[in-house]
Amino acid sequence: MFLTRRPSAAVIEGFLDASRDLPLSYKPVGIVRHAAIDGRFDEQVVVIGHGDEDFERARAALTDWKQFDIGWVETFPEGAPIVAGTVVAVLIRHFGFWSLNGCRVVYPADSWKDERHVGFAYGTLTNHAESGEELFEVFTDPQCGNVLYRIRAMSWPQATLARVGQPIVRALQARFRRDSVAAMKRATSSGRVRL
Repeated sequence: MFLTRRPSAAVIEGFLDASRDLPLSYKPVGIVRHAAIDGRFDEQVVVIGHGDEDFERARAALTDWKQFDIGWVETFPEGAPIVAGTVVAVLIRHFGFWSLNGCRVVYPADSWKDERHVGFAYGTLTNHAESGEELFEVFTDPQCGNVLYRIRAMSWPQATLARVGQPIVRALQARFRRDSVAAMKRATSSGRVRL
């Protein structure tokens, strides 16, 4: 949904209500678990802290959606639970207009890892400008104790505007990854990062 100005709380709530029963816009669930062969796969892994305290801060930040605390992207409802089936609206401000995009948490990443690895993936709904899946994880490197943040995504345009503006969309996706890393560093790092 593209808008010429920021939507009101009522519009966002209506969008969320309409999104709850929509299907995912892609198949199969879990596509970001493996690298794509056609170049639509993006991944960034960055050290954001070190040790147990930083890991706990990173875990809390991720489950509170702080990776979206970047100024030009927001998620609704605030503090949505990180459980399969949770629907969120992603509000994006870009180049003088806004877009609302529906997503559903499709699986928690910590369900297939150990306790030092937490995260989740969400998939796009049919009312999203793009189709695909995005994974957000924090985990500890067992060799050195560094805390890492990973974003892994695979997407392709769904809306006509996204298709026509694909170079701009790709630039915004890269900007989101950079800004999301910075947000997670702010939320979690104690300043004791060891490389």
